[in-house]
Amino acid sequence: MKKIGILFGQERTFPQAFIERVNSKNVEGIQAEAVRIDKVMQGVATEYSVIVDRISQDVPFYRAFLKNAAITGTAVINNPFWWSADEKFFNNCLATKINVPVPKTVILPSRDLPADTSDNSFSNLAYPLDWDGIFNYVGFPAYMKPFAGGGWKNVYKLNTMSEFFDKHAETGQLVMLLQEEIVFEEYYRCYCVGGKYVRIMPYEPRNPHHLRYVAGFTPTPEKLKEMEGIVLRINKYLGYDFNTVELALRDGVPYAIDFCNPAPDADRNSVGEENFAWVVETAANYAIEKALSYQEGKDNLTWGEYIRRSANGQPLTD
Repeated sequence: MKKIGILFGQERTFPQAFIERVNSKNVEGIQAEAVRIDKVMQGVATEYSVIVDRISQDVPFYRAFLKNAAITGTAVINNPFWWSADEKFFNNCLATKINVPVPKTVILPSRDLPADTSDNSFSNLAYPLDWDGIFNYVGFPAYMKPFAGGGWKNVYKLNTMSEFFDKHAETGQLVMLLQEEIVFEEYYRCYCVGGKYVRIMPYEPRNPHHLRYVAGFTPTPEKLKEMEGIVLRINKYLGYDFNTVELALRDGVPYAIDFCNPAPDADRNSVGEENFAWVVETAANYAIEKALSYQEGKDNLTWGEYIRRSANGQPLTD
C-alpha cells in the first residue's frame, strides 16, 4: 500500500476534498489520509510515499519532519529543502534571467536591528543607503512588502518618500521589498500543479477578499497561451509541484507580480466552486501519479531547473 498524506493547518475544505477525491478513484494500492505524527526519529522513514504540505511554512517542527521524510524517500509536495531556501526577492532575480517581465524591485535591510546584532554587525552596509538611487529606480507609487512573503500582511502602498519613511519605521525587523507599481488592465492568478497543469483564473486584487475571483477579464487564446508559457517557465526553474503565479497585464504585457506561493489558497469559499473542483481534481491526480512512480529509498523530490543547471555547471538559460 502506498499512502498519500496531506499535512495541513486551519484549512478544512481542500484537505478533506483532496482525501475523498484520491480515495474515490479506487486506484489499486493507493490510499490518502491526513498525516498523523506521533514521533519523529532521525533517519527513520515515514509510512507515506507522498505528502502534500500545506502548513510547514508556519510550523518549523513540520518543516523539520518533512525534511526527514524527504531524505528517507517520501515525495514531499513541495520540496521542503527548496521551499526553505526560496523567497520572493530571489524569485524576482531569477525572473530577470529567464525572460519573465517583473516590476522593478529592491530589497531593504530591516528598519530595526535583528536580535543579537549591533551596529557593528553591519560594517559592510552603507549609511545612509542611496535612497535617491533607490527611489529613482523604483518610482512612486510603489508597494512595500516582506521579502519572504506572508500573504497580504505588512503590505503598504506608498505615494511619496515621506510616506515610505513613515511606513518603513513600522516594519521592525522585517526585511522588506520596495516594488514598482504595475498599473494593470487585467490581472490573473494561475494555479500550476506538477509543473505541467495550469489553470488561469481572472482575479481582481482590488476587490474585497471574498470577491477577488469575481472578475470579468476575457483574455484571447493567444494571451492565454502566452500566460501559460510564463507560468510553466517559472515553475520549471523553481521546481514547485504546487504553486500560484500572479500576472498583471500592463499594455498587454504580463508581469509576474507574485509567484512564490507554494501553499496557495485553495479554499472553496474564496476561489469559487469551479476553481476548487479543478484544483482538487488536478492535485489528486498528480499526487497519485507521484505515488505510482515512487521508488523506495530514493530521492523522490522535484528539483527545479535552476538547481539542476547550477549543479551541472550549465548556463541558466540556453
